[in-house]
Amino acid sequence: MSEEKKPKKMAIIVHSGSLDKLYPVFMLSSTGAAMDVETHLFFTFWGLMALKKGGLDKAGLPGLMTIGTSMMKGKIRDAKVPPLTELLKMCRQMGNVKIYACSTTMEIMGVKREELIPEVDEVVGAASFLSIALDSDVQLFI
Repeated sequence: MSEEKKPKKMAIIVHSGSLDKLYPVFMLSSTGAAMDVETHLFFTFWGLMALKKGGLDKAGLPGLMTIGTSMMKGKIRDAKVPPLTELLKMCRQMGNVKIYACSTTMEIMGVKREELIPEVDEVVGAASFLSIALDSDVQLFI
C-alpha cells in the first residue's frame, strides 16, 4: 500500500516593503513554486504597502540607503533579474503561490481592499495565516 506524498509547503511573513527584502521574498517564492512547493505569502505592516497598486514599482531601499535605490535598480536590471512586478507574475503563473493581506494591518494603515493589487488572494488575520504556517515545512519572516 503506497501512501500519497504530502506536498511541501512554505509560509513567508512579509514584514518589510523595501526593495532589498521584497526581492528575496519573490525569488524564494518563485523558486519554491518551481520546485513544486506550495507557497503562502502574508504581507503585514510595511510589507502590505507593496501590495497597494503601484507599491512594487515604488519600493526602494530603506533609511539612509534610499539614495542608492536608483543604482540598485540599475544593478538588478544589468544582472537581467526581472523587476518585482515580473517576479510576482512568475509566481502567479506557477499556480501554487498564494498572497494574503493582513486584515489588522489594513485597518491600522487605513488601506481598503480596492487599493490592493488584484493578485491578492485573500485578506486574512494572523490566526488564519498562522494555521497555514503551522502546517508548513518552512516558515520565514522577511
